[in-house]
Amino acid sequence: MFSHVFIGVADFDRAIGFYAPLMAVLNLPQRFRDDSRPWAGWQSVPGPRPLFLIGRPFDELAPAAGNGHMTAFMADTRAMVDAAHAAALAHGGTCEGPPGLRPDYHEHYYGAYFRDPDGNKLCVVCHAAELA
Repeated sequence: MFSHVFIGVADFDRAIGFYAPLMAVLNLPQRFRDDSRPWAGWQSVPGPRPLFLIGRPFDELAPAAGNGHMTAFMADTRAMVDAAHAAALAHGGTCEGPPGLRPDYHEHYYGAYFRDPDGNKLCVVCHAAELA
């Protein structure tokens, strides 16, 4: 459905410090990084798309987090959701909702919500039942 998602960031080094550990927890490999532009992208598995990209906005204006905008990443397990949330908070993110079941979405929806250092709202969610 999607080719890519791009998130504008104000401080590229700070953003890499946040997103690199988060993407590592989610097993999403970095496809490229260009500090001169600056921008970076991670690839879904199996690739090559969709891509998740961060960087300075093309128009050179300051990035602004959108009200009501959220990017959600899928996790294979609930433990991965927990680890991603912990990595986000350990690297400058802020909690918007701790990991847990949200049965009002569906029976097995296990998600965590947080914001990156620029205020962009993110989610990591596992849609599978708990493994025994």
